[in-house]
Amino acid sequence: MLRQSFTALLLLASLIQSFASKADSTEKVNYIPQIHGVARARFEYSTQHGDYRFQVRNARLNVGGKVASWADYYMQADFCDRGKIKMLDAWARIWVTKEIGFQAGQFRMPFGVDPFRAPATYIFANRSFVGKQMCNVRAVGFKAIWQPSTLPLCIEAGAFNPGTIGDHTPWHNTLTFASKLSLRHRNITLSTGFQSVRPDGVRANLVDGAVGWRSGRWTLEGEYMWKHYTHDRFRDAHAYLIWADYAMPLKSGIFNRLSFQGRFDGLTAHSSAQPDGDGHLVTDDPARTRLTIGSTISYIRTKSMGLDLRVNYENYFYHSGYTPDADGGNKLTAEIIVRF
Repeated sequence: MLRQSFTALLLLASLIQSFASKADSTEKVNYIPQIHGVARARFEYSTQHGDYRFQVRNARLNVGGKVASWADYYMQADFCDRGKIKMLDAWARIWVTKEIGFQAGQFRMPFGVDPFRAPATYIFANRSFVGKQMCNVRAVGFKAIWQPSTLPLCIEAGAFNPGTIGDHTPWHNTLTFASKLSLRHRNITLSTGFQSVRPDGVRANLVDGAVGWRSGRWTLEGEYMWKHYTHDRFRDAHAYLIWADYAMPLKSGIFNRLSFQGRFDGLTAHSSAQPDGDGHLVTDDPARTRLTIGSTISYIRTKSMGLDLRVNYENYFYHSGYTPDADGGNKLTAEIIVRF
């Protein structure tokens, strides 16, 4: 095993050396780190309970850059995720060719489309059931990337620790896996993937499919995710979404963009795959659907710098007479987002 590992390491180093010697002689590299951030503050009113609250939902700061034309890095922390500090991403990546790369560290597992949206690019105030309840997984591990120059295609696959990102010390006798394929053709994007996770002794396998379409002022997207719990420990879970965004330019005042959004998403009874005290899986997220409508007015200075004012209303429809608390009930949300 040691001999094979050493041979693989030498082969990888040889590939990097060959590619790097050619790249460094022909490409100019900007070594200055790039710093970006987003601050998102909101007011929420529960129309069912009559309660309200203010929140700093996110205060993220990230830094990334290159140490060579073939090697880059990225780190991101959230200094106020509902009052908590979280280290989200910390990874390094090398490219052995212009098409093949390897990435290691802590980052979001390559699976799904909506889960990859960050606070700076959210379409709605709250994430979908696909992106939050069903698949909200960062992990510590490794992935390979293939982006052929002759095709609008990207394939990613990796292996990761099964445990939480908050503790990197435990040893494990199993791994989790994820893969994703994305294809772009003109104004249509297709994506599919597979993920196998084991958060606490119970393995769950997920399959995802998504399609996106953009034309002029319109953007439409749909996604479906299926989750199977091994050994039939819990009934299969399903989540889906479809949303539309219509954006128009503004030519008066300080704002320069106005957009309107609508989304319908749903979730069947879902378990996080973490057993209770008796070793049984329980329903962590009850079955429900939701309709979200809203509008966003924006000041866009550059692609990564600007300000959004957003208002959303969410109406939930629960199955089996479930009575939600204020977090899971109908609500009005108004928020301000600053990107820099």
